[in-house]
Amino acid sequence: MFCKNCGKEIDNAAAICVHCGVATNNSATGMDSGSFGWGLLGCCIPLIGLILYLVWKDTKPKSSKSAGVGALIGVAPIILLYILIFVVGVSSGF
Repeated sequence: MFCKNCGKEIDNAAAICVHCGVATNNSATGMDSGSFGWGLLGCCIPLIGLILYLVWKDTKPKSSKSAGVGALIGVAPIILLYILIFVVGVSSGF
């Protein structure tokens, strides 16, 4: 395997490049599963999903996408409800 930072060959199980010191994707803290749980959390609490998306978008792209999509799914029905209320209010003439 090769280091993504310096390009030198490193051990496949290495957590850190011995040449430049940059962490590899093999480290336990860098695991990015993108699990359903983050999407569910984002759906139930959209603000948390948005915050997780913004914090993790560079370091954990799969998990951040799950949380962000969950947040969008959680907010979409609320927006549709407001649009429906507005349309019904305008059509009834207030």
